[in-house]
Amino acid sequence: MTDRKYVISLYDYTGEALKPWAEAGYHCFAYDIQHDEPMERCTNVESFEGGGSISYCYADLHNIGTLDKIHDSFDDLVGHNSVAFAMAFPVCQHLAVSGSAHYARKREADPLFQRKAANYAIWCAELFQALGCPYFIENPVSVLSTLWRKPDFRFHPYEYGGYIPEADAEHPLWPKYIAPRDAYPKKTCLWTGGNFRMPIKLPVKPEAGHSRQHLKLGGKSMKTKNIRSATPRGFARAVWQANDQVIWKYSNLVA
Repeated sequence: MTDRKYVISLYDYTGEALKPWAEAGYHCFAYDIQHDEPMERCTNVESFEGGGSISYCYADLHNIGTLDKIHDSFDDLVGHNSVAFAMAFPVCQHLAVSGSAHYARKREADPLFQRKAANYAIWCAELFQALGCPYFIENPVSVLSTLWRKPDFRFHPYEYGGYIPEADAEHPLWPKYIAPRDAYPKKTCLWTGGNFRMPIKLPVKPEAGHSRQHLKLGGKSMKTKNIRSATPRGFARAVWQANDQVIWKYSNLVA
């Protein structure tokens, strides 16, 4: 473990993106408005054999004061440069181009609805930059490209399915909805910074036809939204391997 012992994830209900880090011994924090316990008294902690953990903390991330508190909790209370990695998955319902048919109606109700949604993503980047750590911000193909800047990277989940061992092919939580080894297409964009390293692709062959998510996860329920937005396991493992400081320090020493 390095001096940077913490990993944080914003707009994260499932914690899927954090699990590889927790398994490697990092102490992780998943912040989302769906969690029950406030971050000041967050005792909902999942422990891992590698010595790491994930704390699931309630946080209203549409309030910029909440992001200030997250910054202060690490920069002032824990110590500067204590965060090893950060990620964010801002709500995309007002940004994704797949929902453009509804934009006119939403604009009538609130002319600034997309500007506000874009700002929530930008706030995440500003927080991560202040913490001085590598980071990514994830969204589907969206108007963030015009309201903020072009994404740095794009990928499909199946392009990183090779990071999932055959023995773990079936999704442990949602095998009915997510193809084994993330063998499905879903164009996803990343806005990155802090010397983020995009992992090398290890693709698997996607299932034929529409993805299971497309066929089985329609509707507006929170359950289906959470499953649709869960980070692909292969990509989560790939990002950890590419950006874990212990791995990189060792590889540099060997080189």
